Amino acid sequence: MLTVFKNNFYTGQKSPLFTTESAKKIREFHLQIYGYKPTPLVSLPLLAEKLGIKSILVKDESHRFGLNAFKVLGGSYALGSLLAEYLKVDIKEIDLQTVSTKLEKPLVFTTATAGNHGTGVAWAAREMGQKAVVYMPKESSLVSAERIRGLGAECIITDINYDDTVRLANKMAEENGWILVQDTAWDGYEKIPTWIAQGYMTMADEAIEQAAAMHEGTPTHVILQAGVGSMAGGVLGYLADKLGADNFETIIVEPSAADCIFRSGTSAQGNIVNITGVLSSIMAGLACGEPNPVTDCSNYFAQVDDNVTAAGMRVLGSPLVNDPQVISGESGAISLGLLYKLCTDTSNRNLREELGLNQDSVVLVFSTEGDTNPGRYRDIVWNGNY
Repeated sequence: MLTVFKNNFYTGQKSPLFTTESAKKIREFHLQIYGYKPTPLVSLPLLAEKLGIKSILVKDESHRFGLNAFKVLGGSYALGSLLAEYLKVDIKEIDLQTVSTKLEKPLVFTTATAGNHGTGVAWAAREMGQKAVVYMPKESSLVSAERIRGLGAECIITDINYDDTVRLANKMAEENGWILVQDTAWDGYEKIPTWIAQGYMTMADEAIEQAAAMHEGTPTHVILQAGVGSMAGGVLGYLADKLGADNFETIIVEPSAADCIFRSGTSAQGNIVNITGVLSSIMAGLACGEPNPVTDCSNYFAQVDDNVTAAGMRVLGSPLVNDPQVISGESGAISLGLLYKLCTDTSNRNLREELGLNQDSVVLVFSTEGDTNPGRYRDIVWNGNY
């Protein structure tokens, strides 16, 4: 099942927080990290033909710093900015290999995560010679926890949901003098979540640069997945400034079980709507109940059941002959899954026409993670679960 509603509060107003100028500065920071290179942007021409659209472009973040996910872009920029602030220097002076020598003792960074954000913070802390303590909500993947521990961080799986785990991490930071690096914002805590969202602009800057070198053309449609909304906000903010907010259509999509942004964007007054309780979805990285208010808006909001992202995983993992394969995890394939369902299910014909998905459409999606949970990936792609 999928539901798509128009954003009745859309204004097209650009955000001064997310600009091409600031994206250039942030990408320069990422450029000096050892092992940095743009992740692939691949075209799926045969799938596009099958779906009746001009082009499908997929940004494959499974290649990011060997971490199988995009989140390190936000975590590393936030940690770099925090260290620059702590040392009272410009971020241009932060060298990951030597910054620890400028401190009497390592700083301790803490965060709550469903997996990939914590991995990014743990990796960035290790690369900068700092320490990390990561909290995960109940029923989190043990594979993800071990990956975080393998990066030298302490990792604790709690017995509470994601948003309560965020509150726990904040409490522990206050009690222990640690620095909270969270992508969820609230009153009085906006600066660090903004840095995290801005860090994701590197991914969008790469994608537009790569698309310009391809024959498919500039994207006419962008589909972005959201948990708290930091990635969607950062990428959408950049694209609005780079391409012009009214020059492309955007859909932000979430799991039905954790559709806080969908409910907020389609509420009567456009108020923020939080979701509490157990947020049960295979899309663990998107199972967040409280949206990030520093991020921007979209033309449309969508919520989908788990079988939609499962379909996206199978389509990307088993491509038509000569289309490239993309290994995309549960939280990575939701956007392609939504596009596939919109274009193949005849009941969505009117919605597809409203969205302007036709033979002239160039659709950009971000596969934000690879098979970060290999067992579940095989269950879905090999065994047909969901």
